[in-house]
Amino acid sequence: MALIGTLTSGISALKSFSKGLEAIGNNIANVNTSAYKSSTASFADTFSNTIRGGGGNVQIGTGVQIADVSTNFTQGSLSSTGKGSDLAVSGNGYFIVRDANGANFATRDGAFNWNTTGDLVTSQGFRVLDDLGAPINVATYATAASVSIGSDGSVTAFAANGTSTSTQKVGLLKVLDETKLKRQGFNLYDFNSTGSVVADIGTPKTAGRGSVQSGALELSNVDLTEQFSDLITTQRSFQAGSRLITISDTILEDIVNLKR
Repeated sequence: MALIGTLTSGISALKSFSKGLEAIGNNIANVNTSAYKSSTASFADTFSNTIRGGGGNVQIGTGVQIADVSTNFTQGSLSSTGKGSDLAVSGNGYFIVRDANGANFATRDGAFNWNTTGDLVTSQGFRVLDDLGAPINVATYATAASVSIGSDGSVTAFAANGTSTSTQKVGLLKVLDETKLKRQGFNLYDFNSTGSVVADIGTPKTAGRGSVQSGALELSNVDLTEQFSDLITTQRSFQAGSRLITISDTILEDIVNLKR
């Protein structure tokens, strides 16, 4: 039983630390992804076998397992791009975008563009919503000299003659429990899949929401120094688990050969 248990512990170590390496690898791969939030794998012991003896109960663990893969939602640094349609959230809040099927998603990636019909859209063509939940549209975009977005989210179109027209305000979603957000790829989060997420859309700089910075993007919050340190320790742990299996196999082979 002891040798079988050793093999089980070693196998659980390889499985768990492989997932840990996957999390680290994904963080490093997305170091240059706008507004990417890093993940951290944590581990926990598995069920322990209890051996009853005269001196009381003795417990022997059966290995390790993934306890959680948590997301670090701290804000990344803001980088100036000089492009007016690029937006970054300074503080709390998420932009809300809507796909062609009418599904809404949250994102911190504000790499937006104006399309030919005056809609503010993502690189996938998803429409950005205002503080009332309606798609942002500048009807005069085709003839406007420029369009600016203020720190409060206000969208203003300037005509060639110098007159200006303020239309809508970029909306920000306030999420009280960010741990319930589900990644959907393309820097999007699903905030509708569970009722435990408390979120509401509103105007920037109100009710604890952050401000909007035009001409900037939020960078990834991945700390490469920390990731490489975690990579080394996780790799060594994986090697130790592999060595444990190798030694157990050697001992089993010696036992099998005892009868020869």
